[in-house]
Amino acid sequence: MIFTQTKLAGAYIIEPELISDERGFFARTWCQREVEAHGLNPRLVQCNISFNKKSGTLRGMHYQIPPHAEAKLVRCIMGAIYDVIIDLRPGSPTFKQWAAVELTAENRVMLYIPEGFAHGFQTLVDNTEVFYQMSEFYHSECARGVRWNDPTFAITWPFTQGLIITPKDWEYPDFVW
Repeated sequence: MIFTQTKLAGAYIIEPELISDERGFFARTWCQREVEAHGLNPRLVQCNISFNKKSGTLRGMHYQIPPHAEAKLVRCIMGAIYDVIIDLRPGSPTFKQWAAVELTAENRVMLYIPEGFAHGFQTLVDNTEVFYQMSEFYHSECARGVRWNDPTFAITWPFTQGLIITPKDWEYPDFVW
């Protein structure tokens, strides 16, 4: 696995190293030892999928607060997404900064998102499926979010018209810390 640090402290793009032959290829998408060697949280307790029918679907920006803060490893297994993270850790040198990575079924790139980050994505094509590996179980009482278009973060999204988004995600208040 190839780990590349993003501009946000503790968040990594992870690419599988393909071992190819005439049959196709083999690649490892998870290795506890390699994750630990990069100082990342190797705990995996839950896996989720999200299927999205239409391009322009926006999910996020979600996170869980302590004591159930969660790290995530996200991969697009069908279609393509514009995956966005925001560092919400007050003591971090990248506090309130965001980064985006295009994850597609073709590029097989994954995004490691540490605890204390908000996460969301926008689908770039119809019929997109996203696979999440989580370090913590979902706890609704700890679930939080920030609005996708909050001026505090000024995220640049591929599409801003004709979005498919839940009222809950649309109506988060302005970020105040």
